[in-house]
Amino acid sequence: QVQLVESGGGMVQAGGSLRLSCTTSGHTISTYGMAWFRQAPGKERDIVATISWTGRSTYYIDSVKGRFTISRDSAKNTVFLQMNSLKPEDTAIYYCAAAPFALGETTASRYNYWGQGTQVTVSS
Repeated sequence: QVQLVESGGGMVQAGGSLRLSCTTSGHTISTYGMAWFRQAPGKERDIVATISWTGRSTYYIDSVKGRFTISRDSAKNTVFLQMNSLKPEDTAIYYCAAAPFALGETTASRYNYWGQGTQVTVSS
């Protein structure tokens, strides 16, 4: 069982930055593709970014391209989401997800393991 724990959320003003972290304990993520999803109030949970289990490919939704960066440090069993130039529409609960040998899948159902989420609030 892979247990994921997110951290790094908070409240920032528009234009600010946050770095989200997703860590595991007792289990390596080196063979897991990882993703960040987000869910705004009253909306469905949507993909934000993915990174393949090899770390060689990434995917971003159009609205975050150039602003967000997903990365992984498998030695530390940690995945990051660096978020710059934040906008009020980025406000949501952000979830980390993992799937064995995933290569960048963007559908939530593909992911086997989920964190509890971390709140990101961007004020205008």
